[in-house]
Amino acid sequence: MSNPTLLYPESYELPLHSSHSSTSDTPILDGKHFEKHANVRLSFGQRLRHFTWAWYTLTMSTGGLALLIASQPNRFNGLDQIGLVVYIINLLLFALVCSLMAARFILHGGLVQSLTHDREGLFFPTFWLSIATMITGLERYFGDHPAPAFSKTLEVLFWIYCACTFAVAVFQYSYVFTSVQYRLQTMMPSWILPAFPVMLSGTIASVIAERQPDLAAIPIVTAGMTFQGLGFCISFMMYSHYIGRLMESGLPNREHRPGMFICVGPPAFTALALIGMAQGLPATFSVMGSEDTEADGRMIMILALVAGAFLWALSFWFFCIALLAVIRSPPTAFHLSWWAMVFPNTGFTLATITLGNSFESKAINGVGSGLSICVIAMWLFVFVNHIRAVIRQDIMYPGKDEDISD
Repeated sequence: MSNPTLLYPESYELPLHSSHSSTSDTPILDGKHFEKHANVRLSFGQRLRHFTWAWYTLTMSTGGLALLIASQPNRFNGLDQIGLVVYIINLLLFALVCSLMAARFILHGGLVQSLTHDREGLFFPTFWLSIATMITGLERYFGDHPAPAFSKTLEVLFWIYCACTFAVAVFQYSYVFTSVQYRLQTMMPSWILPAFPVMLSGTIASVIAERQPDLAAIPIVTAGMTFQGLGFCISFMMYSHYIGRLMESGLPNREHRPGMFICVGPPAFTALALIGMAQGLPATFSVMGSEDTEADGRMIMILALVAGAFLWALSFWFFCIALLAVIRSPPTAFHLSWWAMVFPNTGFTLATITLGNSFESKAINGVGSGLSICVIAMWLFVFVNHIRAVIRQDIMYPGKDEDISD
């Protein structure tokens, strides 16, 4: 083995892990000692061990941004092209993240351990959230003149997504309930994440149903409504624990406060989905055999708008609570949870725009445009800090990622 004094002169006296001493010429220090010796440089292969599922928060946020650009009420020439570029960049980022995740498990193993880890495992659903943004982006950017094969592809992708995300919600929570112990005093909104992907089935349905054939649209909307309700109900039950934790133990540590924005997402995406699915129902749809399909459609739309406005207010309340918490005590070190300040707020902004379009309100649409600018600015801010954190070894480093327990 190479002389550790030459490799890490300042850490020669520190204890080494022995698990890889036979396969690597570079000594590996434990996370606690690395935190005290942050100047120690690691090879990319070593840092890849700490490339976690939370990296998909980057792609879910970028995909959400592409969807937000495509949904803008106040448009200008070239906006669609900008959104398409963002969508393609997201596809490239997704391919890169998937490649690096595969490299991590090939080189270092630990796939099952990552999925069952009490902290990192909760971020596995962000992979499926990224998939959801890509499916909706397909419709937004390539669905203007869909061929029958294109519509059928979206339909198949929707049903595969529903099956996979329902399985995630069932099996991940089943594992958590039987094998992991969390204290309610430490409850964080990330506990909601396993239910988030199945909830976005409704959001996908709201985007793709309108241009689907009638025979396919009604089952898609029905499934979207069902799974949207399931995801939101699980989230709502988690909210009671979250509010109880805030009342008993106060706000989370400043470094975890960006994650509070996760609670903004479920009611916002549910409002967006309800209105979108009501609009996506075919004109021939009737309620309980009614012959007045036009009146049925108006009734469903009114109910969706009422529920949407109700849920938007809940999302806005969570947004204000999280915003004030972060402003009062901003985080000092970058964590991938910072992307929670982008994706859930994208859903909140989309819900605002959808309500503005439905009420034909220029004022609400103006607010939606203003929020869109804020979301874009936040994406740029988090992305720049994300890149800096990688370069400075603030993430992908022992003891600094989601692969350690709180």
